[in-house]
Amino acid sequence: MEQNRSNVMNDIEKAIRERRSVRTFDGRALAAEDVEKLSAFARRIENPYEIPVEFKLLDAKKSGLSSPVIAGTEQYIGAKVKRMPRAEEAFGYSFEMLVLYAQSLGIGTTWIGGTMDRAAFEHAMALGTDEMMPCASPLGYPAAKMSLREAMMRKGVKADTRFDFGELFFDGDGHPLTAESAGKLALPLELTRLAPSAVNKQPWRVFVSDGGAHFYEKKNRGFVGEATGDLQKVDVGIALCHFALGAQNAGLELRFSLDDPKLKAAEELEYIATWTVAV
Repeated sequence: MEQNRSNVMNDIEKAIRERRSVRTFDGRALAAEDVEKLSAFARRIENPYEIPVEFKLLDAKKSGLSSPVIAGTEQYIGAKVKRMPRAEEAFGYSFEMLVLYAQSLGIGTTWIGGTMDRAAFEHAMALGTDEMMPCASPLGYPAAKMSLREAMMRKGVKADTRFDFGELFFDGDGHPLTAESAGKLALPLELTRLAPSAVNKQPWRVFVSDGGAHFYEKKNRGFVGEATGDLQKVDVGIALCHFALGAQNAGLELRFSLDDPKLKAAEELEYIATWTVAV
């Protein structure tokens, strides 16, 4: 499958580099124009798995929604997906597209999965028994200053730091890559490195071999649940999205596949997917 370009916003590198999780908002409702843009964009979002992800704008007051870590907004966006193999990755990819588009409009977001009244959110999403809603996000304009609680949360998960390049990216034999040795994949990989993840665990590992960037999941305990699925697969879906958008920014054509290269250097990891640079 060739990389889809039809619904990617401009200035993607800027959006990725500047975006942060926002939990403190300024109290203003979203402008009608921004709501319309978000809604239209959400309807056009696709992912390389071709698994539909359905988005819905939610009103906290009308639906009785709450999150103890969010202040200053009554607006949220949720999404749901059918339970099936690779649903989590598709969800992460699609939801991150929406998050980055919101950033390009000056709208703050943060991924929330455990820190919300899940039953109320699932009811508001009309979640079917064959569906799941791994995460949702508040929507709003960031406050001029984050709350003390938000600042402490960010400090606790080291939200402003990421693993070094060579801790996440490797050649086919397992040797760490540098930005220099990554060549034309340096920018896509760097934007992948900056991707958000649950409590900043960064569970993706990427092995570059034979023209392909092979994505794997490095599992940590405590991220799989009946309601959410495997949240770290959601995270790898986010990373796949960042790589694809970074490749577009670098002028590269990609093809997507699920052909496990069975790399010996990655045998302790779970293979997820491959982006191959078109020749």
